[in-house]
Amino acid sequence: MYVPKHFEVTDPAWCHALMRARSFAVMITPDDTGAPFATHLPMLVDPARGPLGTLRGHVARANPQWRYLAAGRPTLVVFSGAHAYVSPSWYATHPAVPTWNYVAVHATGTGVLVEDAARVRALLADLVHTYEGAQPGAWSFESLAADYVAGMQRGIVAFEIPIDRLEGKAKLSQNRDAVDQDRTREALAASDDPVARAVAALMAGAPPR
Repeated sequence: MYVPKHFEVTDPAWCHALMRARSFAVMITPDDTGAPFATHLPMLVDPARGPLGTLRGHVARANPQWRYLAAGRPTLVVFSGAHAYVSPSWYATHPAVPTWNYVAVHATGTGVLVEDAARVRALLADLVHTYEGAQPGAWSFESLAADYVAGMQRGIVAFEIPIDRLEGKAKLSQNRDAVDQDRTREALAASDDPVARAVAALMAGAPPR
């Protein structure tokens, strides 16, 4: 990823926070011809496993990407955060041109298949717990019969990707002076678009989202 120094984020904790907040990612691995093959999927990050963390997920067994992971090919996982158009009409300094503010993380590593049934079930339970949460009425993975779960597990392939390279980018008008930054943040904060308001919050120092 192209990351100018003033947009670079080197803090793994910041990257992990964005990865958790925007966990529906794009996983890209070279196929048998060398062309990029992509899958859109939810991905969990375990920051305590390895120097940069480990990604966990699964794909349908019919999806050929698990074979590319098993072949030891480098895999890129892209996490995209809040983003918004920035109009030059908001600036005090001219001339200027339009741009886009955004945050993103790229995680690269080599995938390893998870074939132990208990570990696969643990992954599925963790995914459900992450997205169902603890609110009243949350659906419980443990409510399913063991034979049903076993049958469903045969239709997927689980994997882990120890992260070898972690790149964070926060393009939030750092290349503009303080006046233009303030005007941009104020314009985004006043937007009807909640995503634009999220970018304004990021510019004000809010956690990744």
